Amino acid sequence: MLIRRASDFKSSEITPHPLYLNRRQFITGAAAVALAPLALDAPSAVAATPTGPPLKAARNASFSLTEPPTSFESATTYNNFYEFGVNKEDPARHAHLLKPRPWAVEVGGLVAKPQKLDIEDILKMAPLEERVYSLRCVEAWSMIIPWIGFPLSVLLKRVEPKSQARFVEFTTLVDPEQFPAQRKGIFNLGGIDFPYVEGLRLDEANHPLTLLTLGMYGQVLPNQNGAPLRVIIPWKYGFKSIKSLVRIRLVADQPKTTWEKAAPQEYGFYSNVNPDVDHPRWSQASERRIGEFRRRKTLPFNGYGDQVASLYAGMDLRKNY
Repeated sequence: MLIRRASDFKSSEITPHPLYLNRRQFITGAAAVALAPLALDAPSAVAATPTGPPLKAARNASFSLTEPPTSFESATTYNNFYEFGVNKEDPARHAHLLKPRPWAVEVGGLVAKPQKLDIEDILKMAPLEERVYSLRCVEAWSMIIPWIGFPLSVLLKRVEPKSQARFVEFTTLVDPEQFPAQRKGIFNLGGIDFPYVEGLRLDEANHPLTLLTLGMYGQVLPNQNGAPLRVIIPWKYGFKSIKSLVRIRLVADQPKTTWEKAAPQEYGFYSNVNPDVDHPRWSQASERRIGEFRRRKTLPFNGYGDQVASLYAGMDLRKNY
């Protein structure tokens, strides 16, 4: 048996702290999986690369990187989507359980015109554009993905935020039939309190880089990538870009987000990419681009500093991590 030294392990192989604390509960759940094959009903050990309906959009060059995209296969089979499970391959394995049609999103809170919008209506809300963004995960790996959507500000303007609104709270679907990790006794993560909740300041949400995302690689979003609707905030760590949205609320107070509650010492509200602030269990100074051998230097704000640094003028980005 090969025994590796601690220095030989990749940061992506390290179990997140809240999952480690609940590993006995997780092991018990894993045993339940063996006794409940119909509950997961995965068609194969690794799902085939999906080919979804096409979604046309013109490339927005002013917001697009010139680097070649990560392969579609990698982008759809190496994912974090904890509602489907804790392993990178779990979303692709179990994504067939998610039913992205019909789908509706409630937009309310401190707004003059609260609305419940069907996903088909959202698709028609604004001209779709393709933007090639870098998505960096807190485990120090990254991808380049051509996303399709429109600025979130278009939707927020439509509901007319009230003057008291200072933050935007996002919520993911809760449905244990579609998301096996939400089932008690199977993949119950213990450290994560569903539904998954994320948040932004209103000015962050209205920034032109913040994308309400409906597709990628010229097609509708695959289930494992957040179908049918997610947010992409490219200057923040990937877990901020919440998936499978069902509710958007404008609120006065800063929302308490999922990973803040699960591990506040590791995951702060802002979660801006800052290579000078290490994760408590690994360095954030470099990253592994999926598909590349050599690691590369992490850029402040994930390379989008020229566009977004002014949002945080005067803030201590070590304290407000």
